[in-house]
Amino acid sequence: MALVKARRVGGSLVVTLPKELVESKNIREGEILELTVKKVRKDGFGVFRGMRPFTVSDELKAHE
Repeated sequence: MALVKARRVGGSLVVTLPKELVESKNIREGEILELTVKKVRKDGFGVFRGMRPFTVSDELKAHE
């Protein structure tokens, strides 16, 4: 799982896959991917309230 931000390019919205995710899943240019989209929250205020700092093990789990 990775959190990414959609941005406008021309008339489309695009997301960029983090390098770590691409490398861990061995994704190559031109491959067809299946994505599940879930909006985190409409406004970002308070999204991370009460969240502990990330640890090394959290980073490893997020890309499995």
